[in-house]
Amino acid sequence: MTATGRTADEGRRYGEAVTGRGRTVTVLVRTGDGSGLRRRPDEVAVEEPMEIRLDDHLVTTTMRTPGHDYELAAGFLFTDGHLAGAPVRQVRYCATGPAHESAYNVVTVETGGVAPVPVARLTTTTSSCGLCGSASLDDLRGRLSPLAGLAPFAAEVLAAVPERVRAAQGLFEATGAVHAAAAVDGEGQPVLVREDIGRHNAVDKVVGRLLLDGRLPVGDLALFVSGRASFEIVQKAWAAGFAAIVAVSAPSSLAVETAGAAGITLAGFARHGRINLYAPA
Repeated sequence: MTATGRTADEGRRYGEAVTGRGRTVTVLVRTGDGSGLRRRPDEVAVEEPMEIRLDDHLVTTTMRTPGHDYELAAGFLFTDGHLAGAPVRQVRYCATGPAHESAYNVVTVETGGVAPVPVARLTTTTSSCGLCGSASLDDLRGRLSPLAGLAPFAAEVLAAVPERVRAAQGLFEATGAVHAAAAVDGEGQPVLVREDIGRHNAVDKVVGRLLLDGRLPVGDLALFVSGRASFEIVQKAWAAGFAAIVAVSAPSSLAVETAGAAGITLAGFARHGRINLYAPA
């Protein structure tokens, strides 16, 4: 994949219409070191709204970087509990008539009416807010059971993950403005990497791909995130069944508590070959 779009083969592989729309745009900036300014082109990451619908019922609108939209919609609905075990039968853009830009900013996930009718959020989900405080650890304990039979991940394996994922962060290399999430195998090798302006979106794209491929739960894989390990990130990992989480930055107190309740290994401050292990304590 290039930094600016998807090929036809990639579109078919990921079950998405190929829109030809880019993930970056070029703008003119003025730059200098104090002795003078000069104009030059600069690539910036695209951020656009996308409606997520379940059986054509509006669930939320999120700000995201276009690309792997089907995965994002399916992953969000799965990790947020909206599917409630219902099978995903189809994911599609809500495009009717001649194609236009807005047609590719609405995605519906279809379960044939098996999933419960969702209650739409009244506000837009930003690219950084996750669940926006809509769920608590008690809610998760009522919906999810502690994970069992998870593969062990050695500390040295988790510590090596960030550098290995970095090589696959093409959009970050071009813009410096997006987050990455990755599914990582027992040897610390990334098997799936996604990027997005929102760190929660990047995770949902990873989970959505695994869901559409019929690979959940993934008790033999770890989840990498390029930012902090928040409660929302841990609950998404719990829903998908990841054995471990490794984050570049710090976890929150509730993230540590949630990982402990789930039975997930949680590592933070993964930098320069070192980590802090927060769970198990």
